[in-house]
Amino acid sequence: MHKSLSNIIKIGLPLILGGAILYWMYRGFDFRSIRDVLFHQMDWTWMLLSFPFGIMAQVFRGWRWKQTLEPVGEHPRTSTAVYSIFISYAISFVIPRIGEVGRCGILKRYDRVSFSKALGTVVTERIVDMLLMLLITVTSILLQIHVFGSFFSKTGTRFNDILAGFTTAGWIVTVICAIAVLILGYFILRQFTIYNKVKEVLRGIWQGIFSLKKVKNIPLFIFYSVAIWASYFLHYYLTFFCFDFTADLGLSCALVTFVVGSIAVIVPTPNGAGPWHFAVKTMLILYGVADTQALYFVLIVHTVQSLLVILMGIYASAALALMKRREEQTRERGNEGTRERGSEGARIVLCMKK
Repeated sequence: MHKSLSNIIKIGLPLILGGAILYWMYRGFDFRSIRDVLFHQMDWTWMLLSFPFGIMAQVFRGWRWKQTLEPVGEHPRTSTAVYSIFISYAISFVIPRIGEVGRCGILKRYDRVSFSKALGTVVTERIVDMLLMLLITVTSILLQIHVFGSFFSKTGTRFNDILAGFTTAGWIVTVICAIAVLILGYFILRQFTIYNKVKEVLRGIWQGIFSLKKVKNIPLFIFYSVAIWASYFLHYYLTFFCFDFTADLGLSCALVTFVVGSIAVIVPTPNGAGPWHFAVKTMLILYGVADTQALYFVLIVHTVQSLLVILMGIYASAALALMKRREEQTRERGNEGTRERGSEGARIVLCMKK
């Protein structure tokens, strides 16, 4: 009963939180108008051109992960590392952030990689990503400081305006988001309880965290790290050219909205649904996009890119299952060959005795 309740909370809370934000944003919105935008006003060429960058961002992440695992004595296949990344993003639609744990489990299952060491390298990766994201954020703020000032003032997040500008609803949403983050963290930590050797797990995590010190090709690691975020940005930026009302906003607007959207997905909802929509929509309005048009953009872009993530996860799951089946068939043929050779040897011995 307790386990069932915890599962309901883990899955239900992010869905409710994301759904509540989306409902608040799209209340009164005419969804029938989306059809006209999709089929008559939108240039799908640019959306299709953005897909390879969304895929390559995850491929680069898989390659980089394999590189960070090598110093701790783990050598998964490149394909398994990449497929595990695909699946991790897809399963995060069910329970946000659980994909980080899930991809470690995939490597353990298919390539017998130490779960604790893999988890430690994931921590290292996230630290690197945070530093890069901080650098991108600072750069964006310096380039567009007036826009960020307007954003903080409009949303009531500027420190001087927090107490004065927060409505009751604003405080409720903030408290709910904070509680959601804490609850999610609690349940992610509970995942570790299935591993009884606590000391071994912690030691493996510690080794994984410091794996970066022993990475052989640091320039390649840096290239992968930059390529990941460059691909994420291009995956997002190219969608601006799908719509007349965002095509001329420029690179600076794309960078600022990309940064704000990336920060917003910290709130644990499926693929950032809700917080991402709100943050990007608000920034687009500050750049002069009409409210309805901003809603079109965030709804269509987020939905299409989310479908791509899900399809990649399905493909990776099928590929891993097929790979495992082929390995089992190969082992079975090898065992049959061994048995046949043994039988043949027994017949030869028997003939010699006769």
